[in-house]
Amino acid sequence: MRARTRKLVGTVLLLIVLIIYSLLVMLAAAAVLPAGGKIVELIFYAVAGLAWVLPAGYLIKWMYGAPPDHP
Repeated sequence: MRARTRKLVGTVLLLIVLIIYSLLVMLAAAAVLPAGGKIVELIFYAVAGLAWVLPAGYLIKWMYGAPPDHP
């Protein structure tokens, strides 16, 4: 796959994943946060705010990785 195509696929995939992730976090927040206190809210938003970074990092690393050598 050419580098340009990789970046396009990775960008579209990243946008789709982040939209789905944000909707799932919103649903989880509506279910978890009303029953908890301020500490639960702080922990939830800290974890939810950072949980997407590692998968996105792997995807970005794949996007900008060296293309395989063609003989």
